[in-house]
Amino acid sequence: MSQRKLAKPTDQRMALLRGQVTELLWHGKIETTYDRAKEVQKMAEKLLTAAIESYKDTVNAVETRKRPGKKGGVEEYKVELVNDGPKKLAARRRIMRVVYDVPEVMKENESKTSFRERTEHIRHPLVEKIFNEYAPKYDARAGELGQKGGYTRVLKLGFRRGDSAEMAIIELV
Repeated sequence: MSQRKLAKPTDQRMALLRGQVTELLWHGKIETTYDRAKEVQKMAEKLLTAAIESYKDTVNAVETRKRPGKKGGVEEYKVELVNDGPKKLAARRRIMRVVYDVPEVMKENESKTSFRERTEHIRHPLVEKIFNEYAPKYDARAGELGQKGGYTRVLKLGFRRGDSAEMAIIELV
C-alpha cells in the first residue's frame, strides 16, 4: 500500500499528519490540502476503529486502602475501581502513540475551581474524548446502519489562491 510523500521527509511528514489527526479528533473538522486530508483520513479511521472495537473492555476491581483513623489508629476501607481491560489498554496505548496530548480548555464563564474539579481525574483529554464520546457514538451508528467505517468525510473546496493547491475539508461524520 503506497503512501503519499507530501514533499516532506518521513519524520516531518509523520509529525505533520500526527498534528492534523490530533486537531481533527479534538475539533471535529479541519481545512487542509486534499492529499493531506486523504492521509489524515486513513490514520483517523484506524484510530477510531481501534477505540470502537475495545471501548467496552473494562475490568472491575476492589482495592483495600488505608487512612489514618480516629484515636491514632489505621482505618481500612474498600474502593471499587473500573480499570481498562487488556484490549482497551492496548488500543489506548496505540492511540496515545499517534496523537499529541491536548490540554483541556476552560469553558466560558467557568470558574477556576469548577475547572479543576471537572478536569481533576482527566490525564489525557483527547484520548478520553475518543473513548467516551466518539466510540459509543460510532458503535451505535454501526449498529443502526449495519456498516463499520466511514467515520470521516472529505469535501473538496477548490484550488487555493497563490499556489493552486487543491483544498479540502475533512470532518468527522
